[in-house]
Amino acid sequence: MASSLPPILITGASQRIGLHCALRLLEAGQPVIASYRSEKPGVAQLREHGATCLQADFADEAGILAFIEQVEAHTDSLRAIIHNASDWVRETPGHEADAFRELFSVHMLAPYLINLHCAPLLERSQPADIIHVSDDVARKGSANRIAYSASKAGLDNLTLSFAARFAPKIKVNGIAPALILFNEGDDDAYRQRTLAKSALGIEPGAEVIYQSVRYLLDNPYVTGTTLTVNGGRHLK
Repeated sequence: MASSLPPILITGASQRIGLHCALRLLEAGQPVIASYRSEKPGVAQLREHGATCLQADFADEAGILAFIEQVEAHTDSLRAIIHNASDWVRETPGHEADAFRELFSVHMLAPYLINLHCAPLLERSQPADIIHVSDDVARKGSANRIAYSASKAGLDNLTLSFAARFAPKIKVNGIAPALILFNEGDDDAYRQRTLAKSALGIEPGAEVIYQSVRYLLDNPYVTGTTLTVNGGRHLK
Protein backbone atom coordinates (compact mmCIF):
# COMPACT_ATOMS: atom_id res chain seq x y z
CA MET A 1 0.00 0.00 0.00
CA ALA A 2 1.32 3.44 -0.92
CA SER A 3 2.29 5.67 1.98
CA SER A 4 0.15 8.71 2.74
CA LEU A 5 3.21 10.58 4.07
CA PRO A 6 4.63 13.37 1.91
CA PRO A 7 8.06 12.37 0.56
CA ILE A 8 11.45 13.70 1.57
CA LEU A 9 13.53 14.96 -1.33
CA ILE A 10 17.24 14.18 -0.99
CA THR A 11 19.68 15.30 -3.67
CA GLY A 12 22.85 13.45 -4.60
CA ALA A 13 21.64 10.19 -3.10
CA SER A 14 23.32 7.64 -5.36
CA GLN A 15 26.31 6.91 -3.13
CA ARG A 16 28.01 7.25 0.25
CA ILE A 17 26.31 9.51 2.80
CA GLY A 18 23.37 10.47 0.60
CA LEU A 19 22.61 6.84 -0.22
CA HIS A 20 22.87 5.79 3.42
CA CYS A 21 20.50 8.52 4.60
CA ALA A 22 18.00 7.78 1.84
CA LEU A 23 17.96 4.07 2.66
CA ARG A 24 17.57 4.74 6.37
CA LEU A 25 14.62 7.02 5.71
CA LEU A 26 13.04 4.37 3.51
CA GLU A 27 13.58 1.74 6.23
CA ALA A 28 11.71 4.03 8.63
CA GLY A 29 8.70 4.05 6.29
CA GLN A 30 9.41 7.51 4.92
CA PRO A 31 8.81 7.95 1.16
CA VAL A 32 11.85 9.38 -0.63
CA ILE A 33 12.48 11.21 -3.88
CA ALA A 34 16.19 10.89 -4.67
CA SER A 35 18.19 12.76 -7.27
CA TYR A 36 21.25 11.34 -8.98
CA ARG A 37 23.60 12.67 -11.65
CA SER A 38 24.63 9.35 -13.22
CA GLU A 39 23.55 5.75 -12.88
CA LYS A 40 25.34 3.94 -10.08
CA PRO A 41 24.57 0.71 -8.20
CA GLY A 42 23.09 2.81 -5.42
CA VAL A 43 20.36 4.10 -7.73
CA ALA A 44 19.14 0.56 -8.43
CA GLN A 45 19.31 -0.12 -4.68
CA LEU A 46 17.11 2.91 -3.98
CA ARG A 47 14.59 1.84 -6.60
CA GLU A 48 14.44 -1.64 -5.07
CA HIS A 49 13.56 -0.06 -1.73
CA GLY A 50 10.78 2.02 -3.26
CA ALA A 51 12.42 5.41 -3.81
CA THR A 52 11.45 7.62 -6.73
CA CYS A 53 14.76 8.31 -8.49
CA LEU A 54 15.10 11.38 -10.73
CA GLN A 55 18.13 12.12 -12.87
CA ALA A 56 19.41 15.67 -12.42
CA ASP A 57 22.31 17.84 -13.51
CA PHE A 58 22.83 20.87 -11.30
CA ALA A 59 25.68 22.30 -13.38
CA ASP A 60 23.54 25.17 -14.65
CA GLU A 61 20.21 26.92 -14.16
CA ALA A 62 18.47 25.02 -16.94
CA GLY A 63 19.28 21.65 -15.38
CA ILE A 64 18.15 22.80 -11.95
CA LEU A 65 14.83 24.16 -13.23
CA ALA A 66 14.23 20.99 -15.24
CA PHE A 67 14.72 18.95 -12.06
CA ILE A 68 12.27 21.15 -10.14
CA GLU A 69 9.67 20.48 -12.84
CA GLN A 70 10.21 16.74 -12.38
CA VAL A 71 9.70 17.03 -8.63
CA GLU A 72 6.50 19.05 -9.08
CA ALA A 73 5.23 16.42 -11.52
CA HIS A 74 5.76 13.62 -8.96
CA THR A 75 4.30 15.16 -5.79
CA ASP A 76 2.12 18.00 -4.56
CA SER A 77 3.81 18.15 -1.14
CA LEU A 78 7.17 17.52 0.53
CA ARG A 79 7.99 16.66 4.14
CA ALA A 80 11.56 17.92 3.76
CA ILE A 81 14.36 18.73 1.35
CA ILE A 82 17.86 17.50 2.14
CA HIS A 83 20.46 19.19 -0.05
CA ASN A 84 23.21 16.60 -0.11
CA ALA A 85 24.39 16.94 -3.75
CA SER A 86 28.02 18.00 -3.83
CA ASP A 87 30.93 18.34 -6.23
CA TRP A 88 34.65 18.00 -5.60
CA VAL A 89 36.24 20.02 -8.36
CA ARG A 90 39.76 21.38 -7.92
CA GLU A 91 40.76 24.65 -9.59
CA THR A 92 43.36 24.09 -12.31
CA PRO A 93 45.43 26.80 -14.02
CA GLY A 94 43.45 28.44 -16.79
CA HIS A 95 40.16 26.85 -15.68
CA GLU A 96 39.60 28.47 -12.29
CA ALA A 97 36.41 30.24 -13.37
CA ASP A 98 34.93 27.01 -14.73
CA ALA A 99 35.52 25.26 -11.41
CA PHE A 100 34.06 28.15 -9.45
CA ARG A 101 30.94 28.31 -11.61
CA GLU A 102 30.35 24.56 -11.32
CA LEU A 103 30.78 24.51 -7.55
CA PHE A 104 28.64 27.63 -7.10
CA SER A 105 25.88 26.06 -9.20
CA VAL A 106 25.83 22.74 -7.32
CA HIS A 107 26.38 24.03 -3.78
CA MET A 108 24.49 27.34 -3.89
CA LEU A 109 22.36 27.97 -6.97
CA ALA A 110 20.66 24.55 -6.85
CA PRO A 111 19.63 24.81 -3.18
CA TYR A 112 18.63 28.45 -3.69
CA LEU A 113 16.32 27.75 -6.64
CA ILE A 114 14.96 24.46 -5.29
CA ASN A 115 14.11 26.09 -1.95
CA LEU A 116 12.33 29.00 -3.60
CA HIS A 117 10.36 26.94 -6.11
CA CYS A 118 9.53 24.05 -3.78
CA ALA A 119 8.52 26.11 -0.76
CA PRO A 120 4.81 25.73 -1.66
CA LEU A 121 5.25 21.93 -1.60
CA LEU A 122 6.83 22.12 1.85
CA GLU A 123 4.15 24.45 3.16
CA ARG A 124 1.56 21.74 2.51
CA SER A 125 3.31 19.56 5.10
CA GLN A 126 3.54 20.16 8.83
CA PRO A 127 6.19 19.90 10.07
CA ALA A 128 8.44 20.87 7.16
CA ASP A 129 12.23 21.09 6.95
CA ILE A 130 15.11 22.07 4.73
CA ILE A 131 18.55 20.67 5.56
CA HIS A 132 21.72 21.88 3.82
CA VAL A 133 24.65 19.45 4.00
CA SER A 134 27.67 21.73 4.03
CA ASP A 135 31.26 20.95 5.04
CA ASP A 136 33.33 21.73 8.12
CA VAL A 137 36.01 23.16 5.82
CA ALA A 138 33.84 26.28 5.44
CA ARG A 139 34.69 27.12 9.05
CA LYS A 140 38.34 27.96 8.30
CA GLY A 141 38.75 27.86 4.53
CA SER A 142 41.10 25.79 2.42
CA ALA A 143 44.31 26.87 0.69
CA ASN A 144 43.96 24.02 -1.81
CA ARG A 145 40.20 24.13 -2.48
CA ILE A 146 39.28 27.80 -2.34
CA ALA A 147 36.23 27.61 -4.62
CA TYR A 148 34.89 24.50 -2.90
CA SER A 149 35.26 26.01 0.55
CA ALA A 150 33.76 29.35 -0.49
CA SER A 151 30.71 27.73 -2.07
CA LYS A 152 30.09 25.61 1.02
CA ALA A 153 30.41 28.74 3.18
CA GLY A 154 27.80 30.34 0.95
CA LEU A 155 25.53 27.37 1.58
CA ASP A 156 25.90 27.96 5.32
CA ASN A 157 24.73 31.53 4.79
CA LEU A 158 21.73 30.32 2.78
CA THR A 159 20.77 28.34 5.88
CA LEU A 160 20.53 31.57 7.88
CA SER A 161 18.70 33.53 5.20
CA PHE A 162 16.14 30.86 4.36
CA ALA A 163 15.54 30.13 8.05
CA ALA A 164 14.59 33.78 8.52
CA ARG A 165 12.50 33.90 5.36
CA PHE A 166 10.54 30.67 5.82
CA ALA A 167 9.89 30.79 9.58
CA PRO A 168 7.67 29.70 11.19
CA LYS A 169 6.29 27.30 8.56
CA ILE A 170 9.56 25.71 7.46
CA LYS A 171 12.61 25.00 9.64
CA VAL A 172 15.93 25.44 7.83
CA ASN A 173 19.16 24.02 9.22
CA GLY A 174 22.53 22.72 8.11
CA ILE A 175 25.00 19.95 8.85
CA ALA A 176 28.76 20.52 8.53
CA PRO A 177 30.54 17.14 8.43
CA ALA A 178 34.23 16.32 8.41
CA LEU A 179 36.23 13.08 8.41
CA ILE A 180 33.12 10.91 8.16
CA LEU A 181 33.89 8.16 5.68
CA PHE A 182 37.04 7.08 3.87
CA ASN A 183 37.15 6.16 0.19
CA GLU A 184 37.97 2.59 -0.81
CA GLY A 185 41.35 3.56 -2.26
CA ASP A 186 42.64 5.39 0.82
CA ASP A 187 45.74 3.62 2.16
CA ASP A 188 46.58 2.96 5.80
CA ALA A 189 49.07 5.81 6.06
CA TYR A 190 46.53 8.31 4.78
CA ARG A 191 43.88 6.95 7.11
CA GLN A 192 46.13 7.29 10.14
CA ARG A 193 47.12 10.86 9.24
CA THR A 194 43.49 11.79 8.74
CA LEU A 195 42.24 10.18 11.95
CA ALA A 196 44.84 12.16 13.87
CA LYS A 197 43.22 15.42 12.74
CA SER A 198 40.22 14.99 15.02
CA ALA A 199 40.00 14.82 18.80
CA LEU A 200 37.99 11.58 18.76
CA GLY A 201 40.20 9.90 16.15
CA ILE A 202 37.62 7.57 14.60
CA GLU A 203 35.95 7.03 11.24
CA PRO A 204 32.32 7.23 12.38
CA GLY A 205 30.61 6.30 9.12
CA ALA A 206 27.52 7.73 7.47
CA GLU A 207 25.15 6.80 10.30
CA VAL A 208 26.22 9.87 12.31
CA ILE A 209 24.93 12.09 9.52
CA TYR A 210 21.62 10.23 9.44
CA GLN A 211 21.40 10.72 13.21
CA SER A 212 21.95 14.45 12.67
CA VAL A 213 19.29 14.54 9.96
CA ARG A 214 16.90 12.72 12.27
CA TYR A 215 17.55 15.19 15.08
CA LEU A 216 16.82 18.17 12.85
CA LEU A 217 13.67 16.58 11.45
CA ASP A 218 12.33 15.60 14.87
CA ASN A 219 13.19 18.69 16.93
CA PRO A 220 10.48 21.37 16.56
CA TYR A 221 12.54 24.19 18.09
CA VAL A 222 15.72 24.38 15.99
CA THR A 223 16.11 26.60 12.94
CA GLY A 224 18.93 28.66 11.46
CA THR A 225 21.52 26.32 12.99
CA THR A 226 24.37 24.38 11.41
CA LEU A 227 25.39 21.25 13.32
CA THR A 228 29.13 20.60 13.33
CA VAL A 229 29.79 16.86 13.03
CA ASN A 230 33.60 16.70 12.92
CA GLY A 231 34.78 14.55 15.84
CA GLY A 232 36.33 17.59 17.49
CA ARG A 233 38.51 18.58 14.57
CA HIS A 234 38.30 22.22 15.66
CA LEU A 235 40.05 21.27 18.92
CA LYS A 236 43.27 20.06 17.28
